Amino acid sequence: MNINIGIASAERESIAEKLQALLADSYTLYLQTHNFHWNVTGPYFQQLHALFETHYTELALAVDEIAERIRTLGVAAPASYKAFAALSSINEIDGVPSAQEMLKILTANNEQVVRTCRDALLVAQEAGDESSAALISDRMRVHEKAAWMLRASL
Repeated sequence: MNINIGIASAERESIAEKLQALLADSYTLYLQTHNFHWNVTGPYFQQLHALFETHYTELALAVDEIAERIRTLGVAAPASYKAFAALSSINEIDGVPSAQEMLKILTANNEQVVRTCRDALLVAQEAGDESSAALISDRMRVHEKAAWMLRASL
C-alpha cells in the first residue's frame, strides 16, 4: 500500500536513512553500556553499576521507538549486528577498561549520539516531518543529559 502522510517518498527515505544511523548508534551504545554495567569494578562500583543500568534501560526502550519510526516511514529497520556495525559511528571496545575509562568512553559516545541526532534533525525539519523531529529532539536531550552525568562522575 502507498504511504500518504504528507511527506514525499524521497524525503521519507532520507529521514529514515538518518534514523537508521541513529538506531545503529543507539543500539551500539546500549550494548556498550550494558557491557560496562556487567563489568565495572572499583570503589564506585555500586554507583556506576546503577547509573549504567539506568542508561541502558532507557536505551532499550529508545531503540524500539526509533525502529518503529523508521517503519512508519515505510523503510526497513536494520536489525543485525552486521548492519549496526556498518551504520554506527560508535566504535566497539575490546576488553574491559577501567571504571574511569568506561566513563570517558560513554561520555564521548553519548556526545556522538547527540551529533548524530543533530544531523538527523536537520533532515527531518527540512522535510517538515515534525514526528521524526520530535523523536530526534527528545533523543538529543536524553544523550546530552547522560553525557553531563557521566562527565560529572569523572
